[in-house]
Amino acid sequence: MANQQDTAEILARTPLYQLGVELKARLTSFGGWEMPVQFSGITREHEAVRTAAGMFDISHMGKFTLQGKNLISQLQALVPSDLSRLQPGQAQYTVLLNPQGGIIDDIIIYYQGEDSTGTQQAFIIVNAATTNKDKAWILQHLDQNQVQFQDLSATKVLIALQGPKAIDYLQPLVKEDLQPIKAFGHLETTILDKPAFIARTGYTGEDGFEVLVDPEVGVELWRNLYDAGVIPCGLGARDTLRLEAAMALYGQDIDDTTTPLEAGLGWLVHLDTKGDFIGRSVLEQQKATGVKRRLIGLQTQGRNIARHGYQVLSEGKVVGEVTSGTLSPTLGYPVALAYVGAKLAKVGQQLEVEIRGKAYPAVVVKRPFYRSSNR
Repeated sequence: MANQQDTAEILARTPLYQLGVELKARLTSFGGWEMPVQFSGITREHEAVRTAAGMFDISHMGKFTLQGKNLISQLQALVPSDLSRLQPGQAQYTVLLNPQGGIIDDIIIYYQGEDSTGTQQAFIIVNAATTNKDKAWILQHLDQNQVQFQDLSATKVLIALQGPKAIDYLQPLVKEDLQPIKAFGHLETTILDKPAFIARTGYTGEDGFEVLVDPEVGVELWRNLYDAGVIPCGLGARDTLRLEAAMALYGQDIDDTTTPLEAGLGWLVHLDTKGDFIGRSVLEQQKATGVKRRLIGLQTQGRNIARHGYQVLSEGKVVGEVTSGTLSPTLGYPVALAYVGAKLAKVGQQLEVEIRGKAYPAVVVKRPFYRSSNR
């Protein structure tokens, strides 16, 4: 019989792990990593991001660099979004699709431009738990004689600095003016006089930046920001923030059985402006006939929280399932995402959620639940 140590999950740790330990963070297992779930408390961390600035260690995310001739046209076949529109310094949030139109992962592709030899370069961020799956899928579908692929996942630190005052904390550490960078814009620069990649992206619904640096620079950057007054934040606040902004969590709200049209990500699907891509025929069919189910926003009454996996009811019958739910710290009431039949997905539709064996009223509401005035 194997002992407990043999069977225990061996969790990876980011280069910033020790900083979390020093700050007495509560740790949890997430996507094969040991990560801080909270530092000073989820509500305080959440509020810091909504009102000032918070920082997250997101070094567990997958990080790939790709370069080669015709790189963008090759990537075009893997996603439903038209990447040909990207200019250097711009990025596209999109999804990798399987032949059934299901979402393999949601990713961001940062286009870094083309050099004098016609070689194009891009940087891709993927989810932590799907890094190996995504890497295998991308390599399988690219011409490796033309494209060089490098996995930086284990060798770089990624820090998300988020909130309306994020730019105020980051600007003193960077020579270039950050103000002109638009949402999903990015640049290669220096931080603390060391090479850095900075993108105006995030997963909180607020303005902010994601900074890619070498591990020793990441430790120094984290300490600098902490000393300046930025609140360290964990996965708990990251989840409440993204849910208020109705941003999908891979593995819960979207997965390889859900299509972007079902998941409310139709804005990523550019059927009219691009050629063939994996899963296109399924999305064309769904576009023509309509989807059978949709991801909706739900609001429940009082403090009755609809959690992941809870059943959604209509007239006593099960019509769907909650994918994510929480008590919104900003709004003060429970919100949730759920899949239901398309006919029940209209805003204002009255439904119920079964919570601990009892049905509670719920209503379909617009997404996002919260929209920042700072963006």
